[in-house]
Amino acid sequence: MKKIISIVLRVVASVILLQTLYFKFTGHPESVELFTKLGVEPWGRILTGVIELISGVLLLLPSTVFIGAFLGIGLMSGAIVSHLTVIGIESKGDGGQLFGLAIIVFVLCLSLAIMYKKQGEELLKKIIRKK
Repeated sequence: MKKIISIVLRVVASVILLQTLYFKFTGHPESVELFTKLGVEPWGRILTGVIELISGVLLLLPSTVFIGAFLGIGLMSGAIVSHLTVIGIESKGDGGQLFGLAIIVFVLCLSLAIMYKKQGEELLKKIIRKK
């Protein structure tokens, strides 16, 4: 059962992360406006897209779930803070959809990081041993 829950959480988080890439990488006007509001257009939009792509892919690979979840937590923390401080919960009349998706991905990634805690601990041990 844990394996099925893990797969569902990983796929849902990945789909949400990956479906926004089109808007970031094509310079969609709403995406450009959002990152302009944050004062990080275009580099912030592109960098965010690249990290979302990496996170989304890592979440799908069983051996890298923890890293993908860790990146997702960082990304969504930034998105949530940006919505609360600059963008607003509602963006361009979306009814808070972008903010809601950020919350969902944050919770999914946090859950996955907890589920794959051992994977994270093993990674940390490898990093420490190499020093």
